[in-house]
Amino acid sequence: MGLLIKCTFLTSCLFVWSLTLVKCTVYPPQVRGNGAINAHSPALDSESPALQARSLGYFYSLSLSSTFPDDLEVKEHCIEMLHIFGQRYVAYANCLVSYARPVKICQNCHTSFNSLVEMYTNISSDQLGPGNVSCHDTLMRSDRLMLLYTLFSKLNEIWTIAGCKRMSSENQDTLSNDTLYFMTSLNLSLTCFEKFQGNHSELCKDCKLSYKSLNELYGKMEENQTLCIDIEDSMNMTRRLWSKTFGCSFPREEIVPVIAVSCFMLFLPIIFYLSSFLHSEQKKRKLIHPNRAKSSSSLMNIQDKFS
Repeated sequence: MGLLIKCTFLTSCLFVWSLTLVKCTVYPPQVRGNGAINAHSPALDSESPALQARSLGYFYSLSLSSTFPDDLEVKEHCIEMLHIFGQRYVAYANCLVSYARPVKICQNCHTSFNSLVEMYTNISSDQLGPGNVSCHDTLMRSDRLMLLYTLFSKLNEIWTIAGCKRMSSENQDTLSNDTLYFMTSLNLSLTCFEKFQGNHSELCKDCKLSYKSLNELYGKMEENQTLCIDIEDSMNMTRRLWSKTFGCSFPREEIVPVIAVSCFMLFLPIIFYLSSFLHSEQKKRKLIHPNRAKSSSSLMNIQDKFS
């Protein structure tokens, strides 16, 4: 009986000692059923971050592309073009955010937009680069997402909706003459506003001509469809200053014809009923026969009876 107790005690000690060894053993990264590497290991919980990075560095350095053949790798020339596209994309996006309020994206971001379009055109074209390599299929159609196309389409949509192409010249490098002329007229009006900032009555009187010419120019550009978001926003702000901030009124020339037409439409029912009344009275006069005609007709009837 005593021997049995000693054997049981020794067995328990050996079992505890084996568990201690297992707990202190460094486990390698485990591979899951789907082939992914499980980076968590029980032994790493008690190690420092530096030791963990050193222990796991050998499989963090691996990449999926290292298992692909060389003919499926992205060429260095295409990677360089992709890097340049990313830089220009970020520059253009930063420009849009910087000039979002007040809106001045068309006049300040056209250079960055043109450079982005140039790089996107080079990537999306079938033109061969160094080593007779075309980056079109590799960077544009290699996956379902088509990330470059999606990114460029969103920013190009902003540029199109803003109407910035109307603000530029034919070669899209400089601003058009109409845009430059409008900006000059706008600066004249704003300078006049600043000159009479403290005296609104003098401002409404002395700045009337410059503000009127600015409105006329804006109307012509609206008819010619040469407006962009920059011009629209600046004109809205100028009109808000003129009417709400300074309390100025600007009578338009078309008010007189509008009043004349309104008065004519107001009196038109009166004219209609008056003419109808006069016309009906005239018809009544035509239907009434004179008394002499009635007496002659009656005499003729009497003579017919006696004959």
